[in-house]
Amino acid sequence: MTDLRTWIREADDRAYSEHLAKAEEASPRAQVAEFHRPIAEARARCPVQPHSQSTLVGFEDYRKAMSVFSERPVFALIGHGETKRGFMDTEVFSSSIHNETIAQVWGETLLGMDGEQHRKYRNTIASAFRKSVLDRWERDAVVPIVEGLIDRFAGRGRADLIGEFTLLFPVYVVAEMLGLPRADVPKFTSWAADTITIFFDPRTALAASAALQTYLDAAISERRAAPGDDLISLLIEAEIEGQRLTNQEIVNFCRILLPAGAETTARSTGSLLLGLLSHPEQLEMVRADVAAGSTEVAERAIEEALRWEPPLTSVNRITTQETEVAGVPIPAGAIVECNMSGANRDPAVWPDPDRFDITRPSAQHLAFAAGPHHCLGVHLARAESRVALTTLLRRLPGLRLDPDVPRPEALGLGFRSPRTLPVIFEAS
Repeated sequence: MTDLRTWIREADDRAYSEHLAKAEEASPRAQVAEFHRPIAEARARCPVQPHSQSTLVGFEDYRKAMSVFSERPVFALIGHGETKRGFMDTEVFSSSIHNETIAQVWGETLLGMDGEQHRKYRNTIASAFRKSVLDRWERDAVVPIVEGLIDRFAGRGRADLIGEFTLLFPVYVVAEMLGLPRADVPKFTSWAADTITIFFDPRTALAASAALQTYLDAAISERRAAPGDDLISLLIEAEIEGQRLTNQEIVNFCRILLPAGAETTARSTGSLLLGLLSHPEQLEMVRADVAAGSTEVAERAIEEALRWEPPLTSVNRITTQETEVAGVPIPAGAIVECNMSGANRDPAVWPDPDRFDITRPSAQHLAFAAGPHHCLGVHLARAESRVALTTLLRRLPGLRLDPDVPRPEALGLGFRSPRTLPVIFEAS
């Protein structure tokens, strides 16, 4: 069988790339550039706003087509302390809102669970993400995939690091973790990406969800008959407190892996590269540290990029009772947006918060949320970004923004990242 790096080098992923490009072009929210300034102005007035983040940035809320958003009041928590409370106080701010929204295409998942149900389900899944398994995936999947993609353009001296690199490597990692046939990657990833259109294009989303159900059901049946060392097999075998996952629970978890894991990693890595390439002196700090055999500065850069431009701007909760935050009364049954982007640029925590600065003293950013729903894949996501960054710097001497094209910027309302990142370097 062809080794993974060689297969990645020669794989044809144009159909998936074109699929994503068309989706971005068709979505007005993907073009939103002016985001942080209006959020900061609103936060200065009050860190709790009786509006959605869409309204705060002057954009019509695309979710209004879903009745849950049109029939209930919406509040945005946009200060660091307020947003953290929204994540930590699970008695008042419930995750069950996801059962009325994204569960239409992903099914019941840990995203919409609270309390003891969430604890047991999360612990069962987490047993498949132990350190020895993560180390193996880094070695056997992340590294060869990153190297294979760079092989494609290292000899050219120029590339678009978004379209040719960051959009691709996390989806290949997820597919490899699941042990899917490599020829199936384009259709699996396209279906998974389409599920998140449920908020504005339910027909496409529901069709994609049904296709994934059929596809994953068959894959799970195959692994029950002949287990391997892939994630599906690990989930089948996982047991906590005598509890095992059902077929449907495994399907639901696998359905969220690409949008909730791969897309966020793709976007966070793109913003990391944007931040460093836009600040060459900081890029050189990372390059020098990597050349010395260390990843310490690279890891600091990853955390600063997550603070500066988190890939997902907010996560929803619903109030179980009437409450008050920062003096603002919030009724029971209200949708509450925990805005990580606003929280991560709160000047009460980070001086000059709009500045990208990898030398900042560390403080707890909320890009991965907080509390019981703190991102389950955080260690894998950080490892992927670290491998991507350090390998690019090792393989592409003189890496810098292409001076002959407009300077790229982060765009988007719900998900944010640069759409293109044209660079030049010394061909090898």
